[in-house]
Amino acid sequence: MSQICSKVLYKRILPAFCLGMSVLAGLVACDSSSDIPVQQVTEDSRLNDNELQQLQSHDEHQRKHQNEVQHEHEEFYFGFDLRSSPQEDAAQYLPFLEYLEEATGYHFQLHFTPKNSTTADELGQGKVQFASMGATSYLDAQSRYQAASLVRGINHQGKAEYQSVLVVKSNSPIRSIKDVKGRSFAFGSRSSTQGHLIPRIMLRKQGLSLKDLSRYGYTGSHQNCAEAVVVGKYDICGMQDQLAEKLAQRGLVRIIYRSVFYPSSGIVVNRDVPQEVADKVKKALLGFYPQGKHRKGLYHWDQTEMPRGFLAADEKDYAELKQWSLQLGFLKKEKK
Repeated sequence: MSQICSKVLYKRILPAFCLGMSVLAGLVACDSSSDIPVQQVTEDSRLNDNELQQLQSHDEHQRKHQNEVQHEHEEFYFGFDLRSSPQEDAAQYLPFLEYLEEATGYHFQLHFTPKNSTTADELGQGKVQFASMGATSYLDAQSRYQAASLVRGINHQGKAEYQSVLVVKSNSPIRSIKDVKGRSFAFGSRSSTQGHLIPRIMLRKQGLSLKDLSRYGYTGSHQNCAEAVVVGKYDICGMQDQLAEKLAQRGLVRIIYRSVFYPSSGIVVNRDVPQEVADKVKKALLGFYPQGKHRKGLYHWDQTEMPRGFLAADEKDYAELKQWSLQLGFLKKEKK
């Protein structure tokens, strides 16, 4: 797959947003500035206005049928929590979905979560059957829709866990988490584990709540959160560790604090997916070797939260984060 961001691949996406924007040779995220650029595509890769309208019409037609699980056609929709930009995330997931197709014989369509929805809602309402989700999204989907976690991503160290970090602008006077009180704070998505839940846990462990901040806001993704700090909109950002480290190496941000390790993102399945289908997909996921025999054709997979593939998920893995989610109001307490 020599050109990941090709017209062919873009036409396999269900573009729930970004269709109103111009798709230029230098793509940027919908809400993103150009301070931290996403990957470039060539002039031949862009879609013209007619093709965009055709995609939009196709999307509207498909949405009328998405509430039913389409296993009779062996076609499934795959959603994801936004991590970087829509374009970069799509370029990473599309080759991965091609692997799943080859391994299972099923057909997968990539689905963008609309801005007025969440990945958990899209999964629970049957608009997608599988999704790449952080622990926060998964716990929400499990609590409200009885979704199940199939696998968790393995990091570069061979462990299915990750951290969140707090970053500031490289020349910021803020030196540690003890300097956070009274400052402005940017989070990623409200449903993000590394961009919201874990940063809230870090603050709470320091005896801080949102009331102790001068102001706070939600930027929608880890990349947007970092950009908000780089351009001076916020003093501090809570974000994903790997992306933060790459930005720190470039001198764009400085890491001032790291969390303890928590369960990494994984692949979740809708409760209505037949068990034999879920089992087949899980087997394919456990047999995915992105640094080995399946490496060819992948796009920046080493920059995802599952660079070394997956291991089987277990409900007890999420026990601590579930307690924090209940304590901080991310989940509603079950009525007795």
